Amino acid sequence: MQSKKKIVLAYSGGLDTSIILKWLQENYEAEVICYTADVGQEIDRKKIIKNAKRLGVKNIIIENLKDVFVKDYVFPMLRGHAIYEGVYLLGTSIARPLIAKRQIAAAKKFGAYAVSHGSTGKGNDQVRFELGYHYFGPKVKIIAPWRIWKLNSRTDLIKYAKKNNIPIPTDKKGAPPFSIDDNLYHTSTEGKVLENPKNSAPEFLFQRTVSPEKAPNKASFVTIGFKNGDPITVNGKKLSPGNLLEKLNDVAGKNGIGRVDLVENRFIGIKSRGVYETPGGTLLMSAHRAIESVTLDKETMHKKDEIMPKYAELIYNGYWYSKARFKLQKIVDLKKNKVNGSVKLKLYKGNITIMSRQTKSNAYSMKKVSFEENKTFNKSNVERFINFHKQKLRS
Repeated sequence: MQSKKKIVLAYSGGLDTSIILKWLQENYEAEVICYTADVGQEIDRKKIIKNAKRLGVKNIIIENLKDVFVKDYVFPMLRGHAIYEGVYLLGTSIARPLIAKRQIAAAKKFGAYAVSHGSTGKGNDQVRFELGYHYFGPKVKIIAPWRIWKLNSRTDLIKYAKKNNIPIPTDKKGAPPFSIDDNLYHTSTEGKVLENPKNSAPEFLFQRTVSPEKAPNKASFVTIGFKNGDPITVNGKKLSPGNLLEKLNDVAGKNGIGRVDLVENRFIGIKSRGVYETPGGTLLMSAHRAIESVTLDKETMHKKDEIMPKYAELIYNGYWYSKARFKLQKIVDLKKNKVNGSVKLKLYKGNITIMSRQTKSNAYSMKKVSFEENKTFNKSNVERFINFHKQKLRS
């Protein structure tokens, strides 16, 4: 007897992916394997298992990827100071390549012929997932229900769920819900009232940061230690990558740090307004630039700033595994072994102040920065330097 074909579905346990699960079973006559990547989002393991089993799923994978996510994806991106369109720290963008990689690994393990995701036809995530799938499993079929099924509205989804006895959460019976994505690095919220850019984001949307107005009236201080370009300690205590980011999320969120409200240009060609919260990542970005300022030479720092927009765009567009990103990462990491030391930050009502930078690096010289005239600089050499650049003005 020929074994049933298998499909690995990226599954959250919620309404939309439960509907996709049932739809795949009906339309492909295949065994669906549910794959959930734990990258630090709010996750209800019992709910995931219960909902999947209710629909007859035998194989349910819930994989803890928090440390891998932070160490191998977030940290390399932070070393590149990646910011898309001036404000977005790429929280959703950086998680998708890892999920795609592990989903393909699950497909190979179980001999599945296809993978499936729940990304909508208007979003960037469909591109990010599918470029990742292609890199690790070019022969694995990709099924994107939102691009091919006839369920075109929230009403259609609810009807389908009722018909197939799929539980419908109370908050999803009426108006379309906000689109929320979260992981250990950030939380993003889109849709509904946010779709009109003239509307202010209501306070209840924010999940991991208090408003600066309600933050403590007393400042908090945090010291982040770096080794080879990566953060390894908080206030002198060594932590795993996941725990370190979690710790910084907590202290930054309590001080109203990490909120961004932006209208971004999506890869697929439309604009989208969203509210993003990246508390710990905002601290790390400030601290990393601060430690590099006393450990790296000018040429290296300026080269990194020069390539950053392209580097960030590659990540945003789903090209994490591209030759272009790998090439830029080599430039980013060329002198990361010199980026060692610690930075002390002051956090107060949404603001970050750099209090001190400590390093054993010799890139920063007290003698050269003194405002007192001394013999460190030869005045004739300075004059020749200026005259040379006067000539360049005319060339």
